Amino acid sequence: MQPRNMSMSGVVDLAAVKAAQEAKAKAEQARAEAARQGGAGAVSPADLVIDVDEAGFEREVLQRSAEVPVVIDFWAEWCQPCKQLSPVLERLAVEYDGRFLLAKIDVDANQMLMQQFGVQGIPAVFAVVAGQALPLFQGAAGEAQIRQTLDQLVQVAEERFGLTGLTVDPDAEPGGRAPAAAATAGPYDALLEAAVQALDAGDFGGAVQAYKNVLADDPANTEAKLGLAQAELLHRVGGMDPQQVRKDAAEKPSDAEAQIAAADLDLVGGHVEDAFGRLIETVRRTAGDDRDAVRLRLLELFEVVGPDDPRVATARRALARALF
Repeated sequence: MQPRNMSMSGVVDLAAVKAAQEAKAKAEQARAEAARQGGAGAVSPADLVIDVDEAGFEREVLQRSAEVPVVIDFWAEWCQPCKQLSPVLERLAVEYDGRFLLAKIDVDANQMLMQQFGVQGIPAVFAVVAGQALPLFQGAAGEAQIRQTLDQLVQVAEERFGLTGLTVDPDAEPGGRAPAAAATAGPYDALLEAAVQALDAGDFGGAVQAYKNVLADDPANTEAKLGLAQAELLHRVGGMDPQQVRKDAAEKPSDAEAQIAAADLDLVGGHVEDAFGRLIETVRRTAGDDRDAVRLRLLELFEVVGPDDPRVATARRALARALF
């Protein structure tokens, strides 16, 4: 089904790599991997199912959909099929361990939202991913069908938009953060420090290799993932002729390689929105492997800027519109 477009109401300091790594790590802890805007630390399983009304829809659904797919369950107390479907969705929200968030909307108390989504009958289930609303199914559905739909949703959210969900801590209190752990030295601190020193010295190739060495043993290391994205960007730009790159991009607006190179230059120069906008427009103009290459580079640049930057959330929504 085609998604509906839901409305939602600087400069990158690449030299300050260490500070950027710390900011990235905080955002990563908020969602297990990489989006979002306004990360809030690890959540409890109880926080994966929330009641949403019209006043909180912008904050709880649209904004959070740039971090995690939000599944919406339209229901009412008098709806008997809802009483069968809702418990299944709630159980699966916990089972999927933060890969999606379930938002429950009582249609009797939120008629405007029901009309906005074009709900004709309940139960009705939608998803919102990066600000885009997608109808999932209406009426009763078997658990096997629901699981298949959720699996597809999670896959699309991760592959197309880099949304990897929320961090779930079973010991975290509902609505709060996980207890802070004592700071201890990690097994890769020396390697990470060496990578930072290589960046400071302009040895971008050496920094790339150092971060890859960490990730070879610890693929989920958030500091190394951010550092690698930054080091690879600086390494690519270091070998460019900026004047030629700009000339090629101007003469070949639909050439994926030319626009990707120009976007790298845009970002290093601090023109974040220009870099994002250039690649989103190129996504619209291209297809097949070229389009996929542009999309993947855009996701890499999101990693460099950081998921808590509002420009990333805005660009994710624009990318969703371009893709769909």
